[in-house]
Amino acid sequence: METNEYMEIFLDESNEHLQSINDNLLELEKQPDNLDLVDEIFRSAHTLKGMAATMEFDDIASLTHKMENVLDKIRKSELAVSEQVIDILVEALEDLEEMVSAINSGEDGSKDVSGLVQQLEQIENGTGTSSGGRNKQETTIMNELALDDYQLTVAHQAAEQGYSTFQITVKLVDGCMLKAARVYMVFEVLEKLGEVIKSVPTVEELEAEAFEQSFSIVLLSNESAESIKSRIHTVSEIDDVTIVAFDAGNEAPEEEQAEEKSQHKSPQPESDKSVSEQEKASGKKSKHASSKTIRVSSDRIDHLMNLFEELVLDRGRLEDISSQLKNQELTDTIEHIARVSQDMQRVILTMRMVPVEQVFNRFPRMVRGLAKDLHKKIDLNIVGAETELDRTVIDEIGDPLVHLIRNSVDHGIESPEERLANGKPEVGNLTLRSYHSGNHVFIEIEDDGEGINREKVANKAIENGLLSADHSQSLKDEDVYQFIFASGFSTAKSVSDISGRGVGLDAVRMKIEALGGDINVESEPGKGSKFSIQLPLTLSILNTLLVHVQDEIYGIPLSSVIETVLLEEKEIMHVQRQKVMDFRGKVVPLVSLQDVFNVQESDVENKNNYQPVVIIKKADKMTGLMVDSFIGKKEVVLKSLGNYLKNVYAISGATILGNGQVSLIIDPNELIK
Repeated sequence: METNEYMEIFLDESNEHLQSINDNLLELEKQPDNLDLVDEIFRSAHTLKGMAATMEFDDIASLTHKMENVLDKIRKSELAVSEQVIDILVEALEDLEEMVSAINSGEDGSKDVSGLVQQLEQIENGTGTSSGGRNKQETTIMNELALDDYQLTVAHQAAEQGYSTFQITVKLVDGCMLKAARVYMVFEVLEKLGEVIKSVPTVEELEAEAFEQSFSIVLLSNESAESIKSRIHTVSEIDDVTIVAFDAGNEAPEEEQAEEKSQHKSPQPESDKSVSEQEKASGKKSKHASSKTIRVSSDRIDHLMNLFEELVLDRGRLEDISSQLKNQELTDTIEHIARVSQDMQRVILTMRMVPVEQVFNRFPRMVRGLAKDLHKKIDLNIVGAETELDRTVIDEIGDPLVHLIRNSVDHGIESPEERLANGKPEVGNLTLRSYHSGNHVFIEIEDDGEGINREKVANKAIENGLLSADHSQSLKDEDVYQFIFASGFSTAKSVSDISGRGVGLDAVRMKIEALGGDINVESEPGKGSKFSIQLPLTLSILNTLLVHVQDEIYGIPLSSVIETVLLEEKEIMHVQRQKVMDFRGKVVPLVSLQDVFNVQESDVENKNNYQPVVIIKKADKMTGLMVDSFIGKKEVVLKSLGNYLKNVYAISGATILGNGQVSLIIDPNELIK
């Protein structure tokens, strides 16, 4: 079979299924009893196996087949989801991703997966996990440990008073001669720690040594499981002790069960029943409903976008001609073209924009793995994953984010012991946040770790010859922190395979600047650090507010504009020689665009008694831009200024207006401090 023509489809669909497995595995770790998640993972693994077998990628097919077997056991409740099971499935997922990535690079996708296959077989056969398997013997013990009404009432009352209920299974060593004596000693230990409310076998049978090597107990205690386990092990001839939390809450007393049964036996209206069944059926059906999609090359969309930009320029020219000719029929036709082109613009832009979630999705598993390797406890919060960004930027931003997150996990967030000693919760917080502002998307990586040591960074910069000792004293903290992005700069005492070589942040800055973005860092010792990445949306068409500054016309992106106001002279105040205004109770700094861009005075005298001001925002900060007059809203095509003018302060590009005049487009984020 000739498979090359299907390779692109195979890679696209494989990546989608691997992402689905990744998301559902992480969720399954939090909800180990959710069999719907297991079903989803099973379906993805099954589809991946089928595709790989068809394409003759045997190692992928072999690994997914073993994953299927383990997942099938979980689906049938023959195997419980444990940390060990999740770890091995995650490891298998990483190997699958590596093989698919190799195929994408033109390799054959083969890899030695025999070790993982063996581990999955051990789990499947019940020899690879001791904590999660629900074999028949354990199920029998659990059934025998079912509490009666009195014992349940005691357990519930104890829980209300803060006691925990434990199921303890004690196994004596083979050849133990005085089993009853060991049982007595175990009971004596346990009665000092709490109250034994149930044993299997019964106490009489235990005294008569009518059991094999193990027995189980239900204990009420306010001691920890580890403490109880260690106390039991003080008794000699104990081979193994297993302690698990006993959920008495699920075991309702018989009276309550009877009441529930009577409620369940109440005849359900046929209509309600049918509705609920329909909802259940339709819910399941909608969950797996496939959307109608086709895959289109991004090059074709780029070409379509370029053609549309030319169309928008011509539309602006036509609007200008129409306003001069005053021809109603021409005006109506141009308005119709404007409506149609706006719809076209929305569709084309939507095709290019993808949620930043596509990059963020890989980080929960990465942080989980790093935290385990470093013996840290980290809670990752993702905010604004739905924020959309141009596809080309999405493809490039992944690696810089990986570097920053690895640095935060390795150097930022402290170990649980250090955090507790510093009066912090033992679980560190790492937040990945994304949001739109103006023509940019901001991505922030914020942790509540130990922060950046200003003195260490300054000393290292002096040692590397990047800074003089005198100059270091006058620099602001944020200026000193910028040295961590210098090539080969690292204050880490040791180099690990995670970070510390001083090559990561340098590469991060170069990549972000190559994308036309910027990166800044804020930090507070003992409280954490925040890296802010500013990226261009690369939206080539945007809505602007056109304003006059003397004889020049500037465009301000409407997405940054809050309001326009006309100020009287007396309403302009001064704070430390800075012009400010009162905007709804807040003091907002005023910036003159004429001063910022050094615009020459016009020959025409401005007799306006009011100062036009455009209020713009960036996150929670605001600034008032002083202009000479407002022109109005205009949809424009943003054109790059080219390599020679790419670093013009506070200018993101230019556009050609309908009358042929060039208008510069302001970057509001540069003007808000």
